[in-house]
Amino acid sequence: MTRRTVPLGRRLRRGAAPWLLLSPGLLVLGVLLLWPMVRVLNLSLQDYELRNLLRGDTNYVWLDNYREVLSDPFLWTTVLPNTVGFALVCVVLTMIVGTVVALFLNSLGATWRSISTTAIMVAWAVPALTGTYIFVWLFDPLSGLVASTLDDLGVMEAGSVNWFTNRWTFYGIATLNVVYHGFPFIAVTMLAGLMTVPGEHYEAAALDGASAWGRFWNVTVPTLRPIIAVCVILSTIWDFKVFVQIYLMPGGDGANPEVMNLGVWSYTQSFAQGEYGMGSTIAVLLTALLLVISVIYLRTLMKEEEL
Repeated sequence: MTRRTVPLGRRLRRGAAPWLLLSPGLLVLGVLLLWPMVRVLNLSLQDYELRNLLRGDTNYVWLDNYREVLSDPFLWTTVLPNTVGFALVCVVLTMIVGTVVALFLNSLGATWRSISTTAIMVAWAVPALTGTYIFVWLFDPLSGLVASTLDDLGVMEAGSVNWFTNRWTFYGIATLNVVYHGFPFIAVTMLAGLMTVPGEHYEAAALDGASAWGRFWNVTVPTLRPIIAVCVILSTIWDFKVFVQIYLMPGGDGANPEVMNLGVWSYTQSFAQGEYGMGSTIAVLLTALLLVISVIYLRTLMKEEEL
């Protein structure tokens, strides 16, 4: 018995049908994402400043911008450590806090779980701009809640310390802000995964003598590994490109170069200095850094799955 051969025209129509259905979404993504990325990459190859914008001309210098940025000691001693160190700490703390909150929510009854989940989602719904100003007010060196409380307790006099001028305390406040704003998404996502883990698995592990930590590490983590991977990648992308939480804090707009990260550096080069080509180069390097980190993490995760 011979297999029927499908006519070439029918095969082509079948193959084209999914792409036709996806074409509206792909078109929107191309306009909103792909074209800006191409434009930024094109600008990064030019010595493009305000005069070029006004004249409408171009001045290609090709890889000179990249050589200048990569040879700048300011990148390696300040900007890159700030960006990478801050992002890694935020990702780790956000994942830990989000996971702990998810475990707590999973232990509650349906009513209290719904109330608590709604409450923490309010924190996630607050715009980053509003949340940043709240933290700026909390740590205001003169009249902030933290300074006033410490003054009342006799620990330190209000106004004696400005936390925003020191690199470490500045990023400590920014870390609290980012973790506070980011953990609800992780908590709700992890909670959704926890609710799919069969209770029989925990019962079997308990019968085998596994402790609470053992049940979490040997039952919960392997089951939620794909969800954890997605949360880590999303958190990494979000925390590496943090801009508002840094720029809106006192000194974070470029007034204090010690607290600059790649996002703020790219913005100040483009719009404060008028060097759009240089700012685009920094933005491309930030995107490349995110891609490298994401690929390394995904490859590591796939290797663990193969073991």
